[in-house]
Amino acid sequence: MRIAVHDYAGHPFQFELSRSLARLGHEVRHFYFAGDAGPKGQTTRLPDDPETFSIAPVSIPMRYSKTRYVYRAVADLLYGRVAARAIRRFRPEVVISGNTPLDSQAAIQAAAHSVGAGFVFWVQDFYSVAIQHLVAQKGSAFRRLMATHYRNLETRMLRRSDSIVLISEDFRRYLPPGVDGTRPIHVVPNWGPIEAISPGAKRNPWAEANGFADRFTFLYTGTLALKHNPGLLWDLARSFKDDPDLRVGVVSAGVGTDLLRARLAEEPLDNLVLLPQQPMSVFPDVLASADVLIAVLEDDAGEFSVPSKVLSYLCAGRPILLAAPSENLSSRIVTEAGAGVQVRAGDVDAFREAALRFRRDHALREQAGAAGRAYAEKHFVVEDIARRFERILEQSRHPHRRSTLRSLFTRRSRPLGQAGAQEV
Repeated sequence: MRIAVHDYAGHPFQFELSRSLARLGHEVRHFYFAGDAGPKGQTTRLPDDPETFSIAPVSIPMRYSKTRYVYRAVADLLYGRVAARAIRRFRPEVVISGNTPLDSQAAIQAAAHSVGAGFVFWVQDFYSVAIQHLVAQKGSAFRRLMATHYRNLETRMLRRSDSIVLISEDFRRYLPPGVDGTRPIHVVPNWGPIEAISPGAKRNPWAEANGFADRFTFLYTGTLALKHNPGLLWDLARSFKDDPDLRVGVVSAGVGTDLLRARLAEEPLDNLVLLPQQPMSVFPDVLASADVLIAVLEDDAGEFSVPSKVLSYLCAGRPILLAAPSENLSSRIVTEAGAGVQVRAGDVDAFREAALRFRRDHALREQAGAAGRAYAEKHFVVEDIARRFERILEQSRHPHRRSTLRSLFTRRSRPLGQAGAQEV
């Protein structure tokens, strides 16, 4: 098959899927937003990548902002047009797209169908549900109107998709009426990039360069956005400010990081270290520098968001301190795997107590870290996952739409091969 994998965020495990599909013999081009500030996978070709695998970062001629909503909406529309044009040029037989703002996703879906390709909606998050939760907190008439618009838009796209992939069985309850039962729906849980991340030594070049090698380290990585709670990280650092051998590291970007930086300007804390996102090439060392890895998710995110950072943490073999709703899939994984401690979202006292327990109990840390890695080795076998997606994609393409005339007169674009990454 000729497959376009579009992951707006450019996360590591989606890159892993694209490479694995190419190893199965398919021609795969991976599209992602080069201007997104979140953590990225391996965005350039590797020496052992198949010739049939190529990478196409998508750029737009404006800076992206997640806090200026009108500006963001314009950027999403522009990104959708640019990404859609790039995908049309590739002429795929099937497109799978996830982690994508709805305005952009609509353009990509239309582009797929315009060239006769099947479209697989990879539901990593229900954007319309998140918007409705936000409106419930700050509900002007205009915001309520926008929430209705995006719910209708998401519903139309789900109904027009040739297949839908959910990352949790819990997501079924958020599907709009008339979708379940009329479209093939598959549940494929997300996974961590186990090929790229393995347990490493705490004392490593990255840890030494950033002052974590000789200190007990609580570490948060990844986007710190509206659905996260930076206040918990601030409180954690304040709780341990008299412990000279402890650091709280935040390797992140997003509005939450900006809030922490502003609070540090008002009230300096020597043990709270803010660092920018790190490239995938050093990410294993970043995670290995931690004694405990931290993830936080607010109640509003509930069941419709599963932090991918938790899955990377499992690969790293480090204990996890997770503040999240108990019904969230990541909470269930951490608890059932014995990979760490989960507390209720926003429960400052329980979060602080769990951190203190980890600080004091070396055996607990060792046991939880080993259990997390064992879970990853059992569930994150990328070859098996790629074959599941292969079957879904095969069922979703449209051979009846590819006419003989089009095959005669359409010039197929060539894979990038050794040319490496090409910006769109």
